[in-house]
Amino acid sequence: MRNDNKKSVIVGIFVLIGIIIFVLGVLTLGGQQKKFVKSIKLSAVFDDVAGLQQGNNVWFSGVKIGTVRKINFYGESQVEIILAVEAKVQEYIRKDSKATIGSDGLIGNKIIVIYGGTTQSPAVEDGDRLTAEMPLDTDKMMATLQENNKNLVTITENLKILTTKIAEGKGIVGAVMTDSTLAISFKNTLNNLESASLESRRTLSELSNVSKNLNKEGTLLHQLTNDKETFPKLQSTVSKLEETSNNAEMLTKNLNATSQKLNSTDNTAGMLLNDEEFAGKLRSTMTNVDSATLNLNKGLEALPYTWPFRKGFKRKAKAEAAQGN
Repeated sequence: MRNDNKKSVIVGIFVLIGIIIFVLGVLTLGGQQKKFVKSIKLSAVFDDVAGLQQGNNVWFSGVKIGTVRKINFYGESQVEIILAVEAKVQEYIRKDSKATIGSDGLIGNKIIVIYGGTTQSPAVEDGDRLTAEMPLDTDKMMATLQENNKNLVTITENLKILTTKIAEGKGIVGAVMTDSTLAISFKNTLNNLESASLESRRTLSELSNVSKNLNKEGTLLHQLTNDKETFPKLQSTVSKLEETSNNAEMLTKNLNATSQKLNSTDNTAGMLLNDEEFAGKLRSTMTNVDSATLNLNKGLEALPYTWPFRKGFKRKAKAEAAQGN
């Protein structure tokens, strides 16, 4: 009888322990699932939930604030996610916040991450729908990484070929790196460029000094740029030079017109210079005039010896002789 009572007590103890463990497990799981916490419902609509399941966690600013309550199909091909979020964080989540699908670790369970929101927007209310932000597609990322790996392999092979050619002295770079003569020439070229750079710098310095000296007080450039009396005088001189140039141009035009008239035979001067027939007539006339003048001189010389005028010239000679005495 005692043994039966003892066994009953032991069984009762084990049953009690089992009940306690069960209750603790339920409480623990309920706490993790936020079953016994006052919560509000929020929703978000995604094109693809990427393996998200009911019961997955909801995170906000790195803190777990709820769980995924339901997953329903929505519209034609979208999925609506119903979230159970703790009421105590309601005031921190804004209506313009966004929800996206993340991962708990690199290869962990999928989670819902709520982020963003501005203080200008009011806090969410029970039943509000958040804007869904589609996450990065890991399959596409892996495909892109695979393609990048192929490209990297290709680049590595090309670099291997290029470095081999350079080591063998092929191409310009290979020749520069392996040909000592070419390397020396290249070095000399760099030295010449450096010398040219120094010379250019020296020339610029000298030009700077010259410009400074030209702008010193007392120089012509300083007077031209600063003296208020010199510039008007210079301007007047330039105006006079311009006027003289215009007069010279006009004189040149007049001389050109005159020379053109002298080359023509429709005027007296041009006829004298260009008409040979007229020149011959004029020459003959001048010859005749010269001959007539010579004859007239001879006649005048003989006039005192002619009879009608002999007495008159004798009287004139006596009168001149008397005046001389």
